[in-house]
Amino acid sequence: MTSNKNSLRKLFLAGTTLLLTALSCFLFIPGLNTSQTTTRLTVHRGTGFRSILDKLHRNGSITLAWPMLLTASLVPTLHNIKPGRYLIPPGMSNFGLLYYLHAHPQDEVRITLPEGMDLRKVARILSRNLDIDSTGFMTAVSNKKLLARHGIGADNAEGYLFPGTYNFAWASTPEEAAGFLIGQFRHFYTDRLQKVAAQEGLSETGLLTLASIVEAETPVDAEKSLVASVYLNRLKKNMRLQADPTVQYALGGAARRLYYKDLAADSPYNTYRHNGLPPGPICNPGAASILAVLKPAQSSFIYFVATGNGGHYFAGSLTEHNANIKKYKNALRSRP
Repeated sequence: MTSNKNSLRKLFLAGTTLLLTALSCFLFIPGLNTSQTTTRLTVHRGTGFRSILDKLHRNGSITLAWPMLLTASLVPTLHNIKPGRYLIPPGMSNFGLLYYLHAHPQDEVRITLPEGMDLRKVARILSRNLDIDSTGFMTAVSNKKLLARHGIGADNAEGYLFPGTYNFAWASTPEEAAGFLIGQFRHFYTDRLQKVAAQEGLSETGLLTLASIVEAETPVDAEKSLVASVYLNRLKKNMRLQADPTVQYALGGAARRLYYKDLAADSPYNTYRHNGLPPGPICNPGAASILAVLKPAQSSFIYFVATGNGGHYFAGSLTEHNANIKKYKNALRSRP
């Protein structure tokens, strides 16, 4: 009787050992069910585990789906695969492949957002490079909860998306991307700069609005403080800003040459028709334009016009300004 029990015990142990060995081989032997070449996988937000396995099968990453299902049933946490773009090494085991997808850090994309872009242009750049669509981003930057969370009282985040070159997770949500860019502005706009703005009588919205006009007027950092001084001098004299970029913003669409009829556009953003600053920023200004408004040049200029060769002529009187306009027109005529 004892001998039979020992035999059964040995048989059970042998069977268990064999089963565990087989299971270990099934889980951990490289290349048993996976491709011998490098493959790629893209996982979008909301893609279920079975759909991911179907993609792996279709792109040749795995031979059969059921071994991966069994592996995931044995280790349930492996069902959790983050959205992203994956470059899958060759010859992985069933467990190794799922663990790689489960634990791999999110794919990042380096994106440059130039100064002076409005919300729609930012949305287009992000949608071309990240797993978001421009409509979703535009919805996010107008979301009242997101705006309130970041201390923005305006209808949208125009002006707050701080330009620069950043690494974004490819699978970022529109809310994450917008929040990150707003956070970059908050990091730049220190307590010291806020105090300077307050001393100059500028609210946060007013500062960004004026900086956005300066940004739209000139790409030349060296003259931004002069452009800022012109508009600040006009405001002090209760003169209308008469800033062409605000009219362009009011008209919408692609930038184009403005005509006299455009200057009559009925919009609160048309600074040819309305006194003071427009309701909000017309683009997202960079650090140089914001600092130019906070530390403008000390000047008596109230006019400026393009030189025709880059940069601007500045004037303190209408007579000087008209002379500069003639120089600008002569420069255009002298072009080949």
